[in-house]
Amino acid sequence: MKLVPLGDKVVLKQLEAEETTKSGIVLPGQAQEKPQQAEVVAVGPGGVIDGKEVTMQVKVGDKVIYQKYAGTNVKLDAEEFVIVKQNDIVAIVEE
Repeated sequence: MKLVPLGDKVVLKQLEAEETTKSGIVLPGQAQEKPQQAEVVAVGPGGVIDGKEVTMQVKVGDKVIYQKYAGTNVKLDAEEFVIVKQNDIVAIVEE
């Protein structure tokens, strides 16, 4: 199966949570904070959304940071994804 987002939606796959702190303390699963960093898996076509022209600024493969409580969580084929609006993405991480 494949997710194909509509309009200004973007499908993200969350990056793994840190299992240890910088000082070396191992965190149990419940204490690990969900990362707000993800990789773009699919991008909608953009277009006219609510009367405004929307140009998609992210592309598949980009690593992005998105707002903490944004999006809809979806589980598909044992993988978890987050579907967000493009304006819920706050930055692209460049390496």
